[in-house]
Amino acid sequence: MKSSTWSRQTTKKGGGLLESVSQLFLLIVVLIALLVAILSDEVLRLFGPFASLLIISSVIGALTLVLRKDELTGVLMLAVHLNVDWYLGFRVISLLMALALICLCYLGRSPERPWVRPRYLWLWVSFLGLTIIPAIRGATGLYDALFYYPNLVVGALLMFWAGMIIGRSPESIRLFFRIFSFYCTLIAIHAIIQARTGVFLFGTAHFDTYIEQMVNNHLPGAPDVSRAGSFFVDTDWAGTFFAMALFVPLGLLVEDSSLLAKIFYLIEAVLISLALLFTYSTGSWLAAFVAAFVFLILLGRTRYRTQFLLCLFVGAAVIFTGFSFHLNLLLQHLSDPIALSERFGAWETALRVIGAFPLTGVGLGEQAYLLNSAPYIVPAQMIPLVHPHNSYLEWGAMAGLPVLIVFVAILVFNMRWALHNWAISDARSRCLLATGLAIIIVLSFNSMSVNAWTLPPLSAVGWLTLGTIASRFESTNQIAADDKGEREM
Repeated sequence: MKSSTWSRQTTKKGGGLLESVSQLFLLIVVLIALLVAILSDEVLRLFGPFASLLIISSVIGALTLVLRKDELTGVLMLAVHLNVDWYLGFRVISLLMALALICLCYLGRSPERPWVRPRYLWLWVSFLGLTIIPAIRGATGLYDALFYYPNLVVGALLMFWAGMIIGRSPESIRLFFRIFSFYCTLIAIHAIIQARTGVFLFGTAHFDTYIEQMVNNHLPGAPDVSRAGSFFVDTDWAGTFFAMALFVPLGLLVEDSSLLAKIFYLIEAVLISLALLFTYSTGSWLAAFVAAFVFLILLGRTRYRTQFLLCLFVGAAVIFTGFSFHLNLLLQHLSDPIALSERFGAWETALRVIGAFPLTGVGLGEQAYLLNSAPYIVPAQMIPLVHPHNSYLEWGAMAGLPVLIVFVAILVFNMRWALHNWAISDARSRCLLATGLAIIIVLSFNSMSVNAWTLPPLSAVGWLTLGTIASRFESTNQIAADDKGEREM
């Protein structure tokens, strides 16, 4: 398309004007961050003990945007999505960061940093349009109004677009994964501390009480063993995150030539695998095994595959020798027939809801699903649910089959371009793209057992990663080939 290459024709005179506008926009961003700091008393009154965190995050976020550290900005967006928007309930701050990054990319476009647009924009427009009516019908309260359309629909486009900006080259993807791997390790350490000591660092009174009352926070037959949910709170969501995160240090390990770096990434991978173990999320482990098989194939070289298998051996040895008790609990949870029966019941109910509302669904909202699915509950579903524990059925039941088809099409078509990038890349870069594809496979596979693609912090990781690995690398020849391929789709 012409829109993907026209920025390369910018003249020096026009580039200077764009640079001035960009600098003005950056100045406004910094002033807003400073204004938040100056008004700290008001912020403290509104946000309590987390006001300092909000101020620091605002200043750091503004600086990364000003300095165009896109890879760091991407990880900060994911961190804010989980720790601020999800855990603290602010909902939209990370989306504003993504929008700011996209605006900066447009205002500061140049031959070195060209303007990019999402692939298959017509599909994204269809996704945005088809979900409007279901979102209006399901917005029975502020929670549902902010949860679905802003985060899972508009937020999906913003995160994917931001990922395409970040993934302008294999070097950018590598830096993004390095920073993201470190952040994932910190979350893993938080989960391990929660599981081993019972202490939830940086907890709030509201969530401490909620966690204690959660039924699935303890394993059946082992009331003294708590499942770690970290900032996700729910253990299945945390398990999905750690299953995705596990492939980031593994991918970096096999492609890095430094022995010291390999040791560092191996330590990160072991810590993340332990955090995954302490969630006792069987669906996440199964998704990780499926993704590991694909990851092994995509690594390509025998040397890389050998290193990956050795890492798996080391991780398995650590778990078998030091955490055999917890491994037995995981296997017992895997064979629990009651949990499996309840999950099948939830899926069967969702299929009946889709059969009754195939085109528009019952509305994008948890309360809308809870009320409208009641007449269709099957006996195997023992309690009413606010979602069917399956992201694909959730889209179909809440928004209708057309939305589900468009959602799957966006995933499949962009994964095709990720594979295209893999095919034209060198051996080291293929390891990075295989890492991104493994993340998407974990999220997509586990979304059949939990609402992974329809949970904002997990969805953000998926869309940002997919945009990164499906991006147009900084090559005029590739962009021309990409545009020709998109026209032929």
